[in-house]
Amino acid sequence: VQLQASGGGLVQPGGSLRLSCAVSERTFSLHGAWFRQAPGKEREFVAAIRSNGATYYTDSVKGRFTISRDNAQDTVFLQMNSLKPEDTAVYYCAVGRAWAVGRYHLAAMYENWGHGTLVTVSS
Repeated sequence: VQLQASGGGLVQPGGSLRLSCAVSERTFSLHGAWFRQAPGKEREFVAAIRSNGATYYTDSVKGRFTISRDNAQDTVFLQMNSLKPEDTAVYYCAVGRAWAVGRYHLAAMYENWGHGTLVTVSS
């Protein structure tokens, strides 16, 4: 399974970006997620979406970010609004087949990863 993330770039604080993750396999049975890694920090969970459409977010992005999926396009999206400088990171999309309650935030739950797209929030 190949994943291609896109949509990153430079944006001012308070601005918006929409990340896309194109998946080379039909996504209707897959769970999707976005992680990010800021300079000098470990990779962290951002958001996940189950195959049934249920969504989960880390606290720091709740109310600002929205994860969604379009199974017709085999794509997972991350709409990011009200961006802050601390959102600056390389964003990675991932997909997996297994789901475990309470473990959606763990990178090990996702077998396939994209190469990442850089988001820079700066004035």
